[in-house]
Amino acid sequence: MAKKASPKASSKSILKDSSLTFLRNYINNASPVGFESWGQKLWIEYLKPYIDTHYVDPYGTAVGVINPEHPFKIVIEAHADEISWFVNYITADGLIYLKRNGGVDHQTAPASRVFIHGKKGPVKAVFGWPAIHTRIGTPDQKEAQPRTDNLWLDCGARNRKEVAALGIHIGAVVTYQDGYDELANGNLIGRAFDNRIGGFMIAEVARLIKENKKKLPFGLYIVNAVQEEIGLRGAEMIARRIKPNMAIVTDVTHDTSTPLINKNIEGDVQCGKGPSLSYAPAVHNKLLGIVETVAESKKIPVQWRALSRSTGTDTDSFAYANDGCPSVLISIPLRYMHTTVEMLHKDDIENTIKLMYETLLTLSPKTNLNYL
Repeated sequence: MAKKASPKASSKSILKDSSLTFLRNYINNASPVGFESWGQKLWIEYLKPYIDTHYVDPYGTAVGVINPEHPFKIVIEAHADEISWFVNYITADGLIYLKRNGGVDHQTAPASRVFIHGKKGPVKAVFGWPAIHTRIGTPDQKEAQPRTDNLWLDCGARNRKEVAALGIHIGAVVTYQDGYDELANGNLIGRAFDNRIGGFMIAEVARLIKENKKKLPFGLYIVNAVQEEIGLRGAEMIARRIKPNMAIVTDVTHDTSTPLINKNIEGDVQCGKGPSLSYAPAVHNKLLGIVETVAESKKIPVQWRALSRSTGTDTDSFAYANDGCPSVLISIPLRYMHTTVEMLHKDDIENTIKLMYETLLTLSPKTNLNYL
């Protein structure tokens, strides 16, 4: 008689179809620095069933709260903003020159499609770039290279009057058209996974707490902060307002397995191999140890990075706010950061959500984070 195969462990996804529908809509919606409210509206509506209350601060950081009356406060946080451009100058011929809004990469811009968010709604445009046959170079360059000062948008208008008629004005914000898509083997691509994937993941943590009927012994603040891309500004403001006792921050980190990246400098992190934990001055070592223990006990794969003076994430703002807030950074590996084809792996999304969720279930006001 043939031996029966052993039953396999369940690999059922924690992500519901409705979750993934929200993710697609959230990624495809623009949320540029300073204009995050466009995305925050979607995020709050998705989060509302899983929280007790919510509010938005004066600059647009959105906060959902579970157990708002509890004096002990723990934050889980991501940032809502994406890199973009500002309309800076319109030529007599109707071409549009730009300034950066955050760390947008000018080298990836030529021939890209964009939306100019003017007073009459989004206007389609393209980054113009001369054909390879015609580009004028310099004595030390065979052909011109893209720079912020030589890139322009063409919206189809042929003079300033036609540009104005479309509702385009100085200061109008510009975002890329590219959106969410799926590649082979569980890989997803999209514009602004940095860091709307974080906003998605913290919302999913709130969903799991609600649906699994977990009672937390503290107030949980689910924070989607603004203006990270220009210096962690939203996190600075909301950390002073909430005054949390602990913070778990999630953001993206570099997948270093592709060409043109030096692992001697950037370390060894790869999409599909789990969330990345970091050693850094702003990362509280005892809280990091708790996260590591949770990962080991729940068999959640993790990777490691060492960061220097700054994490470059909102972790820094929370850690050094008020009288100091023990903070930890849980990052999700990402390829091609600050391009329109940012890539991450679905397994890493699930494992990052699980790690935050399981960590929260181990914390309480009695958790001892004292160094001495």
